[in-house]
Amino acid sequence: MSRRDGRSAGARTERLITALDIGSSKVSALIAARGEGGAIEVLGTGQRESRGVKRGYVADMAATELAVREAVEQAERIAGVNIEDVWVSFSAGGLVSNIASVEVELGGHRIEQQDIDQLLAAGRDSIDPAGRMVLHAQPTLYTIDGLTDVRNPRGLHADRLGVNIHVVAADPSPVRNLDLCVRSAHLDVRSIVAAPVATGLACLSDEERDLGVALVELGAGVTNVSLFSGGVLVALASLPIGAADITDDIASAFGTRRAQAERMKCFYGSATASPRDNHDMIDVAPLSAEEESGDVQRITRAQLIAVIRERLEQMMGDISRALKDMGFAGPNGRQVVLTGGGAELKGMADYAQGVLGRAVRVGRPRGLAGLPDAHSGPAFATLAGLTCYAASDPVDLRAAPLAAAQTMVRASGSALIQRLVAAFRTNL
Repeated sequence: MSRRDGRSAGARTERLITALDIGSSKVSALIAARGEGGAIEVLGTGQRESRGVKRGYVADMAATELAVREAVEQAERIAGVNIEDVWVSFSAGGLVSNIASVEVELGGHRIEQQDIDQLLAAGRDSIDPAGRMVLHAQPTLYTIDGLTDVRNPRGLHADRLGVNIHVVAADPSPVRNLDLCVRSAHLDVRSIVAAPVATGLACLSDEERDLGVALVELGAGVTNVSLFSGGVLVALASLPIGAADITDDIASAFGTRRAQAERMKCFYGSATASPRDNHDMIDVAPLSAEEESGDVQRITRAQLIAVIRERLEQMMGDISRALKDMGFAGPNGRQVVLTGGGAELKGMADYAQGVLGRAVRVGRPRGLAGLPDAHSGPAFATLAGLTCYAASDPVDLRAAPLAAAQTMVRASGSALIQRLVAAFRTNL
């Protein structure tokens, strides 16, 4: 390789972004490159079934590590590159979001960069995690003498300069388990990102985040409900219920395997009913091999939808109560965006709109060039959002001890070499 080729490869590596979404049903990876004009181009994707994550928490380290390694290696093969570090999403419960406000006296002089730096330093010192691990501490908008929503105060005169800092924290143990799992796959962790923060970037417009919108992520094992206003995440709640519960209900009601129940839900299921459903018949594969030689059970589509809607009523009831508890009402509480794998259920937006009494749309990832059709649905919104978040080069005010606690210890030596050795031993 010539020196010029080496410089080109090095420059390309610097522009690479790898996102890793570890969910309850799947582990997915995406490798993208930042173009010269700021465009983000997808180079490769990978996906594996998640067997070691329950309700968003790592429950089996070995199974999760294997899924992470295989998903990343698949993305590497498609992209034709090798990566060493990843941006990881965190979607388990225990997430909290707050806005911390800090203000300093300036005496009316012109605001310089030094004043802004001192203000942010004061904000950093004011962060109190209260036993939690800080995932994000990002300055949002500034205030000047009570005037809010100032994006860049530099060069203006003011008596008082303030800033709002968006802080997202989580219970430390689940974050440490997630970090350790990824590092065990011989990948360095650039940052662990709260899933609602990432998903909001992929599915919501700047205007929606500014005016006020609710984002409901219907995952397999967890449903995250988050509110955006003034351009930032202002409140969130995690509900231990998801689309996998619908699958389990179908499997239990009709005595079939989970895989068959998932297929029935995807191909024949719906959140809305019609008179024709009483006439459409569905064959149900038996649960055990001994029953396969007997008569095949047949049900109507109406029976399947009845089981689905029973669980949906519970889910939407929990979501509605969470929105009410977070103050999502009035003129700023009119728009809801559904995303996650559960949002792909036929008729889901119409059903949610009828139950919640608000305008509802399904949010799909956007802003990425070359995203495969298989990864362009709402189930992959968090993965795409992670990529957008990393490309935005976010400013983070976490103090050094907090940042070190969140990112943990980097893997010693070359992560790529360690992964090759691990793969070699596995193949033996």
